[in-house]
Amino acid sequence: MRPAAPASILCILLAVTPAAAAECLQEQAVYGDADGAYELRFEPVGSASAATSNHFKVKVAKTDLVLDGIVMQSGEPVRPNGMIMNNCPQGDSTGEEIAACTVWEGVIYAIGGDGKVGPLPEEGSEAAAQLLLPDFGPAVRNSSIWGKATVAPWDVLSLKGCVQ
Repeated sequence: MRPAAPASILCILLAVTPAAAAECLQEQAVYGDADGAYELRFEPVGSASAATSNHFKVKVAKTDLVLDGIVMQSGEPVRPNGMIMNNCPQGDSTGEEIAACTVWEGVIYAIGGDGKVGPLPEEGSEAAAQLLLPDFGPAVRNSSIWGKATVAPWDVLSLKGCVQ
């Protein structure tokens, strides 16, 4: 009789599972770039009254960098505008301080399994098969994190798992 796997190993294996978009909600989705250098992991916003529609973290491989990301629905027409930030000050901040800690800013597009491009799904919706962050790679190269990050990400990130 084989010994049972330790619970800690099972938890690690089950924490992020490969998933088709139909099995995963957007706030549970984990995406990666083509080189495996960047991981974008969504997390629940936690409040229906929040000004943001989505939250996420971006982990840069082979570094200790973990960037904060938010999405706010804004503009005309309304679109999911995202920001990826590094060590922004908490509380009241000036526009200059926010600009200095912003790594990337722009519309986040979803690419469905059928190749159609649309807006990023909100919480509670089926996760997109891929994300398009226009000019994400060039923005990283021109940001304060360049040097710690030595590989620029692709602008398209593919669904690679789902946090259950």
